[in-house]
Amino acid sequence: MPVETFKVGVLARSHPPASRWATRMLHPFGVLALVPETAPGTFLGEEDGVETWYLGAHDLTLYSGDTGHHRDNLTSQRPSVWVALSGADKPATVRVRLVTADPYEGGGLADDPALVVEAVPMPDLLRAPIEAFIAAHHVEEVFRKRKRQPVDPNAAFSARAPRILREEDKWGRR
Repeated sequence: MPVETFKVGVLARSHPPASRWATRMLHPFGVLALVPETAPGTFLGEEDGVETWYLGAHDLTLYSGDTGHHRDNLTSQRPSVWVALSGADKPATVRVRLVTADPYEGGGLADDPALVVEAVPMPDLLRAPIEAFIAAHHVEEVFRKRKRQPVDPNAAFSARAPRILREEDKWGRR
């Protein structure tokens, strides 16, 4: 199965809490197609109480079996990359769990309450290699509806189990 992996940089933002009982949470807001020479967990700045963090480089892996999913993503109105974070309540403990261009995998991750999952805009520099991967490895699967085999209900010998079991064939009767 052909696989292609890209390195992307992950950016996250932390907004001030809405109430005194809430805490700051990091939410992914972007990926960089060109990974900078910056250490993971670097504080990039603050504007109006909104903190911006660079969380480091992470792999975005494309599998040839998922090319239909990637094509669905690219033909949508807003092609996206899904980023999943764990431990997002503290910048020191946050970990990037997954970066994917598969919308169905990203949607499945959103069901996990331990993760913060966001769909962020796909950079144009990342779109071209994904399109090339789809063009090189996509195989269209043809839908084939199965037909039931006709059964003769009056046949003397049937491969099916009898409708009423004999006493000696019942469970627990020995």
